[in-house]
Amino acid sequence: MSARTTATDDVDHPEPAAAAGPGRVAQRPLPADPRRWPGWAQALGIYLLARAFSAVVLVLVAQRQVENYWTGARPSYLQFTGLMWDAGWYRQIAEQGYPAVLPRGADGLVQQNPWAFFPLFPTMVRGVMVVTRGEWYVVAPLVALALGAAAAVVVRRLVEHGAPRAVAARPGLPLATVTLLAVFPTAVVLQVAYTESLALLLVAVALLLVVERRYLLAAVAVLALGFTRAVALPMAVVVVVHAIVRWRSSRRGGDPLGARDLAGLGVLGATAAVSGVAWPLICGWVTGERDGYLQTQGAWRGVREIVPFEPWGYVSQFWFGDRAPWVLAAGFGLVLASLLVPAAWRLGNELHVWSAAYLLYLTAAVEPGSSLARFLILAFPLGAVTAGLVRRPTVARRAWTAAVVVLMLGLQVVWVYAMWRLTPPTGWPP
Repeated sequence: MSARTTATDDVDHPEPAAAAGPGRVAQRPLPADPRRWPGWAQALGIYLLARAFSAVVLVLVAQRQVENYWTGARPSYLQFTGLMWDAGWYRQIAEQGYPAVLPRGADGLVQQNPWAFFPLFPTMVRGVMVVTRGEWYVVAPLVALALGAAAAVVVRRLVEHGAPRAVAARPGLPLATVTLLAVFPTAVVLQVAYTESLALLLVAVALLLVVERRYLLAAVAVLALGFTRAVALPMAVVVVVHAIVRWRSSRRGGDPLGARDLAGLGVLGATAAVSGVAWPLICGWVTGERDGYLQTQGAWRGVREIVPFEPWGYVSQFWFGDRAPWVLAAGFGLVLASLLVPAAWRLGNELHVWSAAYLLYLTAAVEPGSSLARFLILAFPLGAVTAGLVRRPTVARRAWTAAVVVLMLGLQVVWVYAMWRLTPPTGWPP
């Protein structure tokens, strides 16, 4: 059975529309029963239902938000999603651009500044603001919501086309993956003025285009990704592994690798490598400080010097003391297990390698903290792994997916209340 015929779980597909008469356009309205909707509509419906739940959570939590750096007490939904936390930095970029000189404190160290944030999302929002004459806090969350909707549709198609063995083993896996992605504890950021929606869309599009061997179009997506989030380098690993697999298959007389494909892979690989370093280089060129981007990133860290993997040591010691090594071992063991279980190996090479390369990149490049949970959204193929842990009988896999959904929605409420709501320090405002 092909992946295309197992994209939905116990879903009857709609009957073909009747042929249109002369001069008429065939109409195919969505059936009343969502189970008979086409896959893209089902994915979109699941995403919007999840975002409606998140919107209710945000509104309720906003009622307990006190006056803070960005909003007054009890802000509206759009103010809460369009102005809080890093949304303020993106707003500054959209309205003022980037500084030509890195700001420094009395100690001479670089202070927090907009160069830590990539330009594509605020530039897109700025364009919509110009066209609609809307304000940032209105336009930015709505743009993010729309980008996330597109990402949900692409993710469904990517799992369907990029993981045929997994889909055959677990019917309904594409929609189950979208469901677990949409209800992930930090998926609320897909509707706030952050870059996760755009990054998710570009990662999914790039992986789908690689799977479909449309390498030049994939290079365009990867180039855009390099100006959205600092995650283009893991995509280079995906390209290398994909090329090796194709080359080995060609050598064995299977999948031929022609000159056109070789050229496309070369362009794609070079684009991924360049995209991974383009923004830091631009920052250095504009500000005149070659390591300006790293200095800016250091302003957010507990330790200024950026050394790969090192933050896990001092952060875990701060939180867990003598138990830190055991906590780290348990956490890394869980992540490793998620990449090695049979459900993970049934993924296509591209989805499996992206998950592994991206998680390794996070471990090397990120100081673990409150942002780490939302960064995990881009490891969305692990949603397919989670859903694929239970394959049969039907009642068991449905019960498993439902249990995970309930758990994630509960954790989402906890995350929004504990992390998105800001309690200013005592004595504020001054």
